[in-house]
Amino acid sequence: MGEVLRSPFVWAFVVGCAMVTLMRPMLRYEPAPPPVIGHVPAYSLVAANGKPFGNEDLRGHVYVANFFFTRCQSICPTVMKSMAALQQRYGDAGLDAVRLVSITVDPEFDTPERLREAEVRYGVDPARWTLLTGAPRAVRDLAEKGFEVAMSEPGVSAGGAIDIAHTGKLLLIDPRGDLRGYYGTDELGVDEVFNRSQHVLREEVSRSTPVPR
Repeated sequence: MGEVLRSPFVWAFVVGCAMVTLMRPMLRYEPAPPPVIGHVPAYSLVAANGKPFGNEDLRGHVYVANFFFTRCQSICPTVMKSMAALQQRYGDAGLDAVRLVSITVDPEFDTPERLREAEVRYGVDPARWTLLTGAPRAVRDLAEKGFEVAMSEPGVSAGGAIDIAHTGKLLLIDPRGDLRGYYGTDELGVDEVFNRSQHVLREEVSRSTPVPR
């Protein structure tokens, strides 16, 4: 044993392991926050509880938004399932600064009462996730001019169901209302928006931390 301890190779190995452990935090790669790609103007819609809700209620929060409608039989179930997964992940991670917002593109049908029914179906925690409706013109303007996504007029699909074409992306917005990205609803997309939202949170913390003089 004494000969082993006297071996320079053994000590080199021990010192090397210690150095790697100490340097690991410095070598860890931290991706930059996603760039600003647009700005969402001020808006006020109506939440499932019947009360006004808009960008002022989200001030200081990073949030993930999406568009849907309750009688959608195409992409909406998948999109809302992804939002539910994010709600669970943010809750498990204790990330209370992140909010979720789902805006109906069928506001004439999706009254606050129907949104309350949808909250139960989707497993919504109102403290973290808000479903919104509002005047049709206000919803369309917010989609097209605010979030810069398209939506069609209501129509009827070949199978006879109501169809309203709209984006299936998850949208990331920072505390200043700046749009920071569009993400998919598959497993990779959900992972990306979950991690990217944390990069934006860290950016916000660094902005609010005084610079030493």
